[in-house]
Order: sequence, then structure tokens, then C-alpha cells
Amino acid sequence: MQVYQAPLKELRFMFEIFGYDKVAGIEAFKDYDLDTAMALLEQTANFGKSRLLPLNKTADKQGLRWDPATGAVTTPDGFKELFAELRAQGFLGVTGPVAYGGGGAPETLGTAIGEIAASCNKSFAMCPGLTRGLIDALVAHGSDTQKTTFLPPLIDGSWTGTMCLTEPQCGTDLGLIRTKAVPFQDRYKLSGTKIWITFGEHDLADNIVHLVLARLPDAPAGIKGISCFVVPKKKQDGTLNGVKCTGLEHKMGIHASPTCVMELEESEGFMIGEEHRGMKVMFTMMNAARLHVGIEAIAGAEIAYQTAFAFAKDRRQGRSLDPSKNDPDHSADNIMVHADVRRMLLDQKCTNEALRGLAVWAAIQIDLANHHADAKVREEAEDLAALLTPIVKSYSTERGTQNISDAMQVCGGAGYTQDWNIEQYYRDTRITMIYEGTNHIQALDLVGRKLPANGGRSVRVFQEKVTGLIREGKNDPRLAEFTEPLKQLSKLLTEVTMELAGKGMEDREHVDAVASKYLNLFALCALTYVWALQVKASLGKSEAFYATKLKTARYFVKQMLPEAESLAAVIRSGKDHMMAFTVEEFETA
Repeated sequence: MQVYQAPLKELRFMFEIFGYDKVAGIEAFKDYDLDTAMALLEQTANFGKSRLLPLNKTADKQGLRWDPATGAVTTPDGFKELFAELRAQGFLGVTGPVAYGGGGAPETLGTAIGEIAASCNKSFAMCPGLTRGLIDALVAHGSDTQKTTFLPPLIDGSWTGTMCLTEPQCGTDLGLIRTKAVPFQDRYKLSGTKIWITFGEHDLADNIVHLVLARLPDAPAGIKGISCFVVPKKKQDGTLNGVKCTGLEHKMGIHASPTCVMELEESEGFMIGEEHRGMKVMFTMMNAARLHVGIEAIAGAEIAYQTAFAFAKDRRQGRSLDPSKNDPDHSADNIMVHADVRRMLLDQKCTNEALRGLAVWAAIQIDLANHHADAKVREEAEDLAALLTPIVKSYSTERGTQNISDAMQVCGGAGYTQDWNIEQYYRDTRITMIYEGTNHIQALDLVGRKLPANGGRSVRVFQEKVTGLIREGKNDPRLAEFTEPLKQLSKLLTEVTMELAGKGMEDREHVDAVASKYLNLFALCALTYVWALQVKASLGKSEAFYATKLKTARYFVKQMLPEAESLAAVIRSGKDHMMAFTVEEFETA
């Protein structure tokens, strides 16, 4: 059973409290005021529910077909027609630059569209998502000729894009890349093997453009010797370019999304950016992808929550332990009377809503950083976006996957079957904790790069936001109920951060041992801030939506926030107890 209603009221609320009006006030986005944005999201929701969602389950069961002789990949029935509809309606290029045929919409709107699409059909939505990342990289680093050549067809959907980083011997450690790029006339010939390439081959579009990391013949070792290239499946004259899919991965989930092994045999490509500076180009695409991955997890958690709630409303099992709640007309009570069912549902609800707010906040900062006229606004937004991105990617995927597991538990045995689809949502979402940099990589990025960057400026900007809201709570006891816990958590985070910085200077391995727990502690503080902002916006309003917001915020503070103390204790315990084992001691037999 597939249950989904796009959280449009939630999205509008998040847009309002995190300052979408500042984005809409930018000249480039003057055509995308809040009402227009919401109209587009409503259109997306209608299309997603009527066209994307019905194919989600059938495509998962049918899977993909790969022809070993030609390397061709055939997507599930209905995908080609669906992609053509999206092209015709202009969905694919909505955030693309107007100068190259795009709609010129802000990233904030694009990420909200992405959430709805991923809830309805994650496997399918990954294709346009990757293309958007390639567009970002070309806009930021491509030459005028490259932009003119590649951007229009990528934006209108006649071509799609990929990111070709990983090789059999290297995943996270990109310094181990072996793919070679040899100069040839005004271009390069690339040879090598890339693995785990999402939509590396498919039948949805006429051409596929690969963003490829490779080494020039004289490249220095490590990441300082990596350059970046755009390599199309077809050359400009329409002939094939020596890029072939030599196999498909057999995966736990996302069965309708081709994950390809790609062979490049003297494939013609064009360098994007400077020699040996390919990581800079890659991170433009990667940072966008990390935000989108976090949103994919929120999307999976949302549809799983809605499914679990729909099940719980009708399911009868056992009797309430409070006799006054027993239903005399039935032999069993509805499971919503059971406190643990409510706990599982509310754990999902309160974190899903906070994570969505965090993602919207990050997306708005990206728009402000890239387009606002005021340099100070741009700097602050850039700092916040850099700080929030690894948190959105890591904590959203970890918590989102846990929420889907909890949704399955609410449904009991039915949740483990294919009838209610939650098992698919779990399979499809579990990968988000791994790709675009595993969650531990995000934690190391947060601690090792984002915290110390520019003398700790990003953290100061975040703390100023938190402190400002805490001050407002001093004048309103209704708000203080939520800002006082935020104050205590902020104080704890500051203490742990200072301790970690000191120990990290003495022993870098210590940071490696505790970074993931530290990111989760930081995330809890950020989500508490998000909830306090929602409370501030809900006070004094009588509608049921806002009354429920206050109850949900209170649940978050009472049930989720206490985890911060245990996280701090684990962080402070350090590394010695885990590094004391010999390799042989890990064996169990």
C-alpha cells in the first residue's frame, strides 16, 4: 500500500521561518515569490503522486536490464515516458540558469521539489538530481564554450549527467585514482575504470555527460594530481565516444536506478577548471549532492511515517493498559492507544519536521551566498551553508534511516512484508548513509575543516543565531520553555568543542575516534534551534497546526534532547578503550 501526501504546509512554514522572503527579494529570483513557489510545489506534488509514485513499486520489482554485448541499460517500464513528461513540463531545468534555457528558480525551491520527487520514487529522482549537480559544476568552473555546448541540453533534459569518481581500488581516498587523461589536440583521451556510477548508462536521454576525475601524465601523486573532465557518451558528430557500461551492481535497494561499472577507452573529454585542481570542481558537485542526499533520507522517512500512521489508525491489537481507554464495541483497541506506538510515531514526526527545517535553512543559505547583493550577507550565508551541509547529509541519513526502521516496527509483521512498502523505503534509503562520502567522512569534514575554517567563523555565526534566539526567550516564558534547554545544550556543545579542539591538537587520532558522535551532538543542538524557531512562529496562533507544533516541540525536548548528555559522555571517553584491541582480538572464532 502506497500512502503519501506532500508536506506542503510544512514546507511553506519552513520557508517562512527561515527567511525565504530574503531569497525572493533577490533580483534573479523576483519571479519566485512564496506563493509562486508553493504553486510549483503543489504542481510537483500532484505529478509525483499521480505519475511517480505508481511506478515506484513496479519498477523496484522489475528492475533493470543490461545487454553485455552493447552495454545498453533498459530502465523499467514507464520510466522513459515519465522522463519525457518531466521534460515537456519543464521540471528538469527549473533551477537551471535562464541564460542557458533554465527556469532560474532558487536552490531552495529545487530542494523542496527534490524531497517530494524522492518520496514518490527515489530511484527515478536520482537521475535529474545528479544532472543538477553537473550543471552547478559547469556553471561555476566551465569555459564559455563548455557552457554553451553542455548546459542547454542538460537543462532541457535531452542529456543527463553523472559523477565518475570511484574506482575499484579507491572510494573515499580519491588520491588513489588511476584513470589517465592524455592530451590530444584541443582535448584529452581518457582511459580507466569507474565503478558505482549512478545512471552511468540508461535509455532515458539521447546523451550522457560524465564528470570524470583523472590524472594527466605528469600529475603529482595524491589528490594534488587530480584533474576534472567532462566526457560525453556521444561526440558532437553523434558517434559513440568509447564510454561503455560493462556491468550493473546488484544492490540492496534502488533496484530501478542503474549503478554501473563504466569503462573509458581513449574517450574524448574536455578539462573543466585548471590542471591538477579537479577536486575543486568535484566538490562543487559533491557539496550540492550531499545536501540532496540528506533530503532523500528525509523524503524516505516522510513517506514511511505517513504509511506507518495510516496502518496504525486502522490496526487493532490488545487492550490499553488504561482501562478507561478500552473500546467496549471491539475485542481489541486501536494500537494508537499504546504508548510505545505513539513513541515510535512521535520520534519520527518530531525529527522529520526538524530535519526538513534544517535542510530548508541550509538551502536558503546557499541561495543567499550565491546571489545576495550584500557581501556581508553572502559571507554569513556561505559560512552557515558550509557548516550545515555535512550535518544535513550525515544526521538526516542516519536519523532518517532509523525513522524508517521505526515505521516498519509500528506495522509489526506487516511492515516487514512488501504489502506496505516500508521495506522498500528502508532498502532504498539505507544507501544515503554511504554515498557522496560516508557519514564518518562528513564528521571528519565538520571537525577538521568546517569548525576551524576562517578562524572558527562558521561556528561563531551559528552560535550568534542560537544566542539571539535564547535572548528572545528571556522576555517570553512560553518561548523560554524551549530556549532554556537550547541554552544548556549550546553550553554543553561549546564545552565539548573546546575540549575536542585541545585534544585534537595533541592527538589527531582522538578526533577520528569521536568525530561521528560529535557531529550528532552538533546536530541535536541545530535541531533544537530549529524547533525553538518553530515555537516562536507558532506562539499566539490558534489554528490546530500551530498547537500541534508546540506539542511536537515539547516532545522533542523531553524525549530526544536527553541523548545529548550520553553523546557528550562518549565523546569525552576518547579513543583508548577502542584502540586497545589488537587486530586478532576482533576475531570471534
